Amino acid sequence: MKKMAFTILKNDSTDGDGGFGVGVIDLNNITPIIIDCDKDEAYIDIDALHGRSQIEKKVRFSPDKAHATEDYYAYWIVWMAMEVNDKGPYYHAITASEVRVAKSEHRIKLGYKSLPEQVNFLDHAMKGKTIIAHMDARSKELLRAFLQQTNADYYANTPHDVLHSLGGA
Repeated sequence: MKKMAFTILKNDSTDGDGGFGVGVIDLNNITPIIIDCDKDEAYIDIDALHGRSQIEKKVRFSPDKAHATEDYYAYWIVWMAMEVNDKGPYYHAITASEVRVAKSEHRIKLGYKSLPEQVNFLDHAMKGKTIIAHMDARSKELLRAFLQQTNADYYANTPHDVLHSLGGA
């Protein structure tokens, strides 16, 4: 028997009939951005939507930060929600969750991430909330620069409160 896979659908596949596909989450307007705190860089990694980003591969994660306090790489997985208004596309909401990965050279590394936190932050971004006050200033700066360089028009159309949360105006 074939198993059902998680499906990403665009628009309303059921045309309101209440049949197959009702309740499917639409992730088309969400972009995952990885902030690499050690390399001072930001980049898009679509595989993060499924927990398979480059930083998450071959890592055994624990929700306990205790084993990831020394000698680790620090990252943020940022959930960026996009919307379109009369001015055009813009950055609508931003949330971020912390990820740490041990610097060890073992085949399977140890790491820290809170899966419930990641899921909740993804949900908050989809609902238009911006929650990044817990991020360090340098990471916000990297994210702001990345967003400006990626698409200046989107950045210009972004609401003031979202830009303010990034430390910009």
